[in-house]
Amino acid sequence: MDTWESLKAECLSCRRCALADTRHNVVFGVGPVNAEVLFVGEGPGENEDLQGEPFVGRAGKLLDEMLTLIDLSRKKNIYIANMVKCRPPQNRDPLNTEQDACMDYLNRQIALLQPKILVCLGRISALRFIREDFKITKEHGQWTLKDGIWRTALYHPAALLRDPHKKPDTFVDLKSIQAKILEVCDHTY
Repeated sequence: MDTWESLKAECLSCRRCALADTRHNVVFGVGPVNAEVLFVGEGPGENEDLQGEPFVGRAGKLLDEMLTLIDLSRKKNIYIANMVKCRPPQNRDPLNTEQDACMDYLNRQIALLQPKILVCLGRISALRFIREDFKITKEHGQWTLKDGIWRTALYHPAALLRDPHKKPDTFVDLKSIQAKILEVCDHTY
């Protein structure tokens, strides 16, 4: 049986794929380990790789601002992780082989957390956790119940930085997440 400590120690020494050769830090995840809401991005960027924490650059600052709008915080009530734990070169999308190499870690994090809600941050995460033909531009904010976990997707914060016109849709999606939390979660948010 995994513990957070044993899983993190194993992940920090991972050499399952070539991303281990170019990383500065493994980016395991952050947040309280009793969180009922899990946010999953695709992979660390440069700032995340340097600091060892997910979503700490400009996109991370925007994500924190978005979370604040609905009373969520990586410090108090949500857990944030990525599909791959090491930075893909030049922030490219993680290859399927890299995702496959890392998914065991994320699946074990999910097993330990037992979240009631999983929020995919962007298309790559949604393709893996919601459906392999997921269309983020048409299906963001829609809910799916899969394996006992409510799932939805938001535009990735980096996409919102590139195209601010998507922010109003994202605000609606955030309010939907807030409503779902009130509906299905036990903790006070």
